Amino acid sequence: MPNMMTKIERATRFRQRLAVAMKQTNTSQSGLARAIQADRSTLSQALTDDGARLPSAHLIGACASALGVSSDWLLGLSDRPESAADLLSNSFEVSQAPRAHVDEQIFDWHREALGYKIRHVPATLPDMLKTDAMLAWEYGPHMGRTTQQAINASRDRQEWMHNSRSEYEIAMPLYEVESFVRATGYYTGLTAAIRLAQTDQLITLSRALYPRLRIYQFDARRLYSAPITIFGPLLAVLYTGGHYMAFRDSQRIETFTGDFDLLVREAQRTARDFPDFLTDMRALIR
Repeated sequence: MPNMMTKIERATRFRQRLAVAMKQTNTSQSGLARAIQADRSTLSQALTDDGARLPSAHLIGACASALGVSSDWLLGLSDRPESAADLLSNSFEVSQAPRAHVDEQIFDWHREALGYKIRHVPATLPDMLKTDAMLAWEYGPHMGRTTQQAINASRDRQEWMHNSRSEYEIAMPLYEVESFVRATGYYTGLTAAIRLAQTDQLITLSRALYPRLRIYQFDARRLYSAPITIFGPLLAVLYTGGHYMAFRDSQRIETFTGDFDLLVREAQRTARDFPDFLTDMRALIR
């Protein structure tokens, strides 16, 4: 973002950017004059005057609207030429989310964020760490393809994630693992065999992939988080159940990142504790 400029510098910047916008849109002086309903001589003076004088706010705004840029950009107050409406549109999007989080959209976002730290609060246990049997139990009734086809696609993507250069931090509420181990709440009806195998996989992966993969547990009575994934500085994606809400503006990404980092700082169990905690909990599976 430019700092304070002198009047001459501001006027010069305006003329330069107006000329650039006209060239990029293949707009002539006469064509722009007609579009903004101004005299051609008035526009010519705005383009050629080498002094500190700027056109009226009305003319600047009309030029910006006709050329599809923002007045702030023309005046050097912003380095982004998009209008405010376009900036908002580009920084926020809503897309449909399938029942399983192992879909193509999530995978595309992971690839886009290759090399960045990925912060994740899952809706249940982390999909990228689930066994085939767990995925079949959880998502089988909701998948359009056969369960095995979906699992195979999931495995390909999970293998890519495990071998990528990204660093993963996962934060889960304390009750999630206990509910899973005891087969209560969401996990009611999950067999002991599936729970044992899934627990063993979580133990193995959380040890083998540490410190590139770190899993924390926070007390949901003190802190709360909706399911969210933050892909480095690129975007933050909230999962609402039926849709993803993706934010790409840096201010909101920084806000969500700060919220996630608070979960990690206030975690009741750290990533180092997680495998041993699971080992102890495993004895409760019946």
